[in-house]
Order: sequence, then structure tokens, then C-alpha cells
Amino acid sequence: MRRCAWPLLRLPARAGLALRHGGAAASRLRPAASSPSYSSLAGGDGSSRAPDTSLFIPVPLKPAGDGAEEDVGAELTRPLDKGEVLKNLNKFYKRKEIQRLGAENGLDARLFHQAFISFRKYIMESSAVSADLHIILNDICCGAGHVDDLFPFFLRHAKQIFPMLDCMDDLRKISDLRLPPNWYPDARAIQRKIIFHAGPTNSGKTYHAIQRFLSAKSGIYCGPLKLLAHEIFQKSNDANVPCDLVTGEERVYANEDARPAAHIACTIEMCSTNTPYEVAVIDEIQMIRDPARGWAWTRALLGLCAEEIHVCGEAAAIDLVTELMYTTGEEVEVQNYKRLTPLTVLDYPLESLDNLRPGDCVVCFSKNDIYSVSRQIEARGLECAVIYGSLPPGTKLEQAKKFNDPDDPCKILVATDAIGMGLNLCIRRIIFNSIVKPTINEKGEKEIDSITTSQALQIAGRAGRYGSSFKEGEVTTMHRDDLAQLKEILSEPVRPVKAAGLHPTPEQIEMFAYHLPDATLSNLIDIFVSLSQVDGLYFVCNIDDFKFLADMIQHIPLNLRSRYVFCTAPLNRKEPFVCTTLLKFARQFSRNEPLTFDWLCRHTKWPLAAPKNIKELVHLEAVHDVFDLYLWLSYRFMDMFPDAVLVRDIQKKLDDIIQIGVCNITKLIRASQSAAAAGTAEVVPEDFPFSRTKKDTRVISDRHVAKSTEALSVAVEVPGERRAKNLKAYRSATRQEDLKSHGRGSLANRLLREGLLTQEMLRQLESEWQDQHRNGRYGLGSKRDDQNSSKETGKKKK
Repeated sequence: MRRCAWPLLRLPARAGLALRHGGAAASRLRPAASSPSYSSLAGGDGSSRAPDTSLFIPVPLKPAGDGAEEDVGAELTRPLDKGEVLKNLNKFYKRKEIQRLGAENGLDARLFHQAFISFRKYIMESSAVSADLHIILNDICCGAGHVDDLFPFFLRHAKQIFPMLDCMDDLRKISDLRLPPNWYPDARAIQRKIIFHAGPTNSGKTYHAIQRFLSAKSGIYCGPLKLLAHEIFQKSNDANVPCDLVTGEERVYANEDARPAAHIACTIEMCSTNTPYEVAVIDEIQMIRDPARGWAWTRALLGLCAEEIHVCGEAAAIDLVTELMYTTGEEVEVQNYKRLTPLTVLDYPLESLDNLRPGDCVVCFSKNDIYSVSRQIEARGLECAVIYGSLPPGTKLEQAKKFNDPDDPCKILVATDAIGMGLNLCIRRIIFNSIVKPTINEKGEKEIDSITTSQALQIAGRAGRYGSSFKEGEVTTMHRDDLAQLKEILSEPVRPVKAAGLHPTPEQIEMFAYHLPDATLSNLIDIFVSLSQVDGLYFVCNIDDFKFLADMIQHIPLNLRSRYVFCTAPLNRKEPFVCTTLLKFARQFSRNEPLTFDWLCRHTKWPLAAPKNIKELVHLEAVHDVFDLYLWLSYRFMDMFPDAVLVRDIQKKLDDIIQIGVCNITKLIRASQSAAAAGTAEVVPEDFPFSRTKKDTRVISDRHVAKSTEALSVAVEVPGERRAKNLKAYRSATRQEDLKSHGRGSLANRLLREGLLTQEMLRQLESEWQDQHRNGRYGLGSKRDDQNSSKETGKKKK
């Protein structure tokens, strides 16, 4: 029996025996023409880049147990000596020829190592292996075979734990994003007319596009914000042109019988690429380069099925739009507009809030500064309106209405860059409280950088709006040292828009999942982006928020399509209460239990009272976002989120409660500060404008943010002269040196004082300052050391 079975069992391995000799036998082991081409995976094919194999997560294989195979292997040979097997497996791993052959079959150094570890573990821990592998191992241990004979079995194991090796060509085809125009056959079936309305803020470009929209038989307006969509919705209906409103959270019909109107105003993500229109308007086209949302503008521009496409935005996007339309065979007609009212950059800064005039808007880039500036203004007997990004749209409109009302005593506005679009404001002068804007990097850490020319123009352009009571607009800064840099920023040309954003579709992810059924959604997205191919006109949008939600709900049993929808939900991942709610939504959804109005009220503890401090105001804003999330999901899973009407009603009531809090924001600040100064258990938002101890001087990561709303201990100095002294010291220590010779040192000063440094950065800065200043560590010692350092700096300046 042994002699009869021997040649048959040896056939698969004998091909491997010839590998070390090369020649025809070796070539037979390489993939055939119809098999996936691994040369591109190894980097040999210049047409496609090598994937990031660190994203390939091995599928665990359990060691083989007792079975019939064991009897065959033992009968044909003898039981394996695991010690000898281990020695020969390690020899196999070290063979250069094997490593080279692995690379030819898609196993780079990382995958080869992982595959070998798994292969070795499988053999050593299995009580029985397949008969053919058993015989080969026995031959090698007896000196009758060569370790290279193991390669076919090793490769088979590698493809089991890395299934993407067997379908790499298919995965590359699915993730090929080089021809986005072909995704929209309905739009390609007609010859569209593209009109680009180019101009700065307050130039009338959108007005002319909307006039064509209103005169058309049918039309769609696509804007970046709910506020803008709502504004066009109202204008259209006021002009007796029935228009529906469509956003992610609601649909409002112009007709009482809920019959769709011929005109639609929508947020850009909600536009339909299947419905034919006479006219389409795409607003703020420069956002096609947005790293998170740019894909929505690309989709609208390439996919809207309209006879006329009116594109509005900065002239910096003209070249890109022209190139994109060239690929679709469509020409672009450009209509340039100039600003309707003059805008002057003043030669002097504001310097003091005592110099504020009616119609002024102080622009800040953090809630910290919003709270601080608004309180200082009201301390001077002036009333101010407050607008920032996390406020509900209704509250923003009410604050804008209050500021615009000539009969209202509120004549000052304190706002973030949220005023850059979506609100019509009667502003005489824009005052930049700072020209640096905090951002969150890819690690979840805070960074600060100067605002771009595009951002500066967008904000500054809000002054002197055409048709308002102010015929001219002015712009300046709060601090003298910022003014020169602001002028430089505004004088620079706007950086041209180079590429348009793309995002994987649900269909593409489903096809990926078919080939990689054991991969998580987050891992699928990572592999998709790694393998994706785009030409120079496009880029793949940032997917960090998507992956964050995918990882958060990975343990919940959901089908792929539902999981994808939950991961595209529009929420701020730095709001723990909202993220926790999404997790609860997904968990109850997976149990097929409808999320009712009563359940939501219990979770949010509705009804809620007016806020007594900043912490409660921030929580109310988070609850408003939870209601938004419920409404957004209700339009995608109507049967599981059935009470959208009731939720919308209480959301309006919540909006009124938040408005009360914002109108009394300075009282809330005083209450929060008093509670913190008294040492009570008051929880204060992380960006509240209190002086913090050295302990709190750190970077706030996503994990820290999650903890901060649960319990954050903040050390607070008593308000008044002490706080003013700190502010003055901060300004003198930073503003005077930021643009001067110290460069990195002055940046370190600012970052340390604002609490935006990681421990690694602190160590690096410590080393740098030790080289420059041998006497102690700048900014890392006690308060006395900080004062001494400030004195030394002052002496040097003198």
C-alpha cells in the first residue's frame, strides 16, 4: 500500500522540490495568466502602487484535531518528531529562495513573516495534519526531502489566512476610482450646460444663479448648510415658486397634500442624481476640496441630471471644474463678479474692547475665546449676540435676527467662523480676535495654525453686506502684532483648488465584503483606500470619522448595509453623549426593537430645564444633536425610528431653551466660574476659559475628551485683577514674539500656555530650550520659573 500511495502523495510536493533549482518546474508554481497578478502587489507593476499590507489582518485558523487523516499519515510513515519539525520549519523560514518566491506570490516581508508564524503554529499545535503534509514533513526530518518542498503547503496556508491574496485583481478593480464620470450614466446621456458664477463673498454670484433657478420649470439647489437650504426654500415659496426642503433630518413639502414640488432646496449630500431638472445650482463649489465632505460636491457636479448646472464659488475652483467637465465632454461658461461694496483693511487694530462700535463682529476660533470676549463686552455695559458652530440652526438665526434688528439694544456680535456662510448679517467691521485657528490632527491632538487666505476672505467678506445699513465693510484685528500678518494673508492669491474628493460607495464596500467576509468594516475601508487608484484630478476623502464609528459599533451584530448607514451618521465624535447614544441606537436596532419617543425621552431625561451654567448649556447642545441623529436615522429606517414627528416637536422646544441659555451666557459663565472657584463638584467644559494648572497643560485627545465630560477637575484662579493680569501676561509673552526671530521658541510659549503640547513635544522642547537657555527649563517649571523666564525675555528685548 505504501508503495502505491507514495508517488500520488508526492506529486504536489515534487514540484516544490524543483524550486531551489529554478527552471520549468519552478515556473509552474507562479500564478497562471488567469490568476491574480501578484507582480503588481510586490511593486513590479508600475501601473498600480503596492498596497499597505499592514492593513491585512490574518484570519485565525484553528489547529487540526484528531481525524481520519492521522491514520493515513501515521500508517504511511510514522508519528512526527515535533522537535525536528520545528528545526526544519525555521530553516525553511530563513531560505532566501523561499522569501523571494513568497514575494512573487504577493507575500512581502510583513505578510511572509505573519504567514510563517501562523503556519508554524498550525503544524506544531495540530494533533494531526493532512496526509500529504505529514509525509513531506517526515521525509524532510529523515533527510529524504528538502525544506523547499513545504512551499506549496505554506502558500496554501497563507492564502487561507490572507484571502485577499487570491482576489487582489478583483479588489483592485472594485477600488479603481479613476473614471468617476462613468458612475452617472443618466448625466452622461444628456448634454449639460455648465455656468460658473465666480466671485468673492458679497458679489451677487449666488443671487444670479438663484434667479435662474426660480424662473425654471424645475430646479434643485444644493448647499453646504441646512441654513442655506432653508433660506432658498423660504425665498422660493415667498416668490410663489413651490419648493420642497430636503435635508438629512427632514423633508418639508410646499404642497399641503405632500405632493413633491418641481423645485427642491437641499443640503448637497441629499441631492438626487436620478431625477431630471431644468436647472441645478451648486453653491460653494470650492468645498469640493474639503477633506471630509468634498465627495458630495464631486457627486453633484458629475452626477446631477440637469440641462443647466449653475456653479457658484471662488474663482480658485474654475480650472478644476473646467478640467473635470472636459472629461465629460462639457464646456464651462465663466461669469465673473466683483464685490458690490468696498472692503477696507484698517491700518490700526482694535486693541481694546473699549473701542467697539455698533455693527462690530469679534471673530474667535474657540469657545474659550467666545466665552471670554462676550463676558468682557457685557462687563462694559454692552449687549452682544453670540454665534458658534455647535449651536442649533434656530438659535443661530435668532441671534442673527437680534443682532440685525435696528431697534434691539444688541449691537455687537461675537462669533466663530460659523458666520462665514449661511447667515445674512449687518456687520460694519470684522475684528479678528486671533488669526490662528485650533484644529485636530490625525492623531486626535489639538494643533494651531494661521488661517488660510480663503478662510480670511470668507470671514472678512461678511462686513458691509450689500443691501444692509452699512455701505462699506472694514476688517482689522484685536492685537497689533496680528494686523501685519492679516494684511499679508489677505493680499495673497487664494490657493487654487487642485483636486476633487471621492468616497467609497455602499455598493463598492459590499463587493469588497463579498471577497473578504471575515474583515471588519473599518478594515474593509482601510484596504479599499490602500488599493484605490485615482488620477490627478481626485483624492479619497478622509474616512477617520467613518472608521471611528465603525470600530465603536463593530461588536454589535448588524448587516453590512445597516452598519454602513450608522457609520455615515453626521455626528461630532468628540461629543461623548452623542456617541454613546448612537451606540445605544445601534444595539437596540440590532435586537429589532423600535426606538420609540418614550425610550428617547428616558434616555435624554426630557423634559429639560433652562441651563444654569455652561456645563448644562453644552449638554443641551449635545441633546439637540441626539435629536438630529434620531431624525436622520428615521429617514433611513422609518420602521425602527417611528416617532420623528414627536421628536421634531420637542427639538423645537429644546431650541427655545437653548436660546434662553445663550441670551444669558454671561450669567452662565459667572455661575460656572463661581462654582469652580468654590471647589464644588462642578463639571466644566474642556474649553472653558479658566486658567489651568500645570497638570491640565496637555493635549486633549479623543479619549481625554470622552473623560472630560464625565469628570474634569479644573483649578481656577479667582476672577478679576488676577485673571486680567494673566491675560496681559499671556499677550505680552506671545504676541510680541510670535512673528519674530525666536520662531519655534515663541510657538512653544503659546502652545504651553494654551495647553496644546504632547508629552513627546514637551520633551523635545525641553531639550531645545536647554541648549538655548542653560538656566532651567522654559515653561516647564513652577509659576515662579515662568515669571523669571518672562523677566529674562523682557531684559533681552530691552
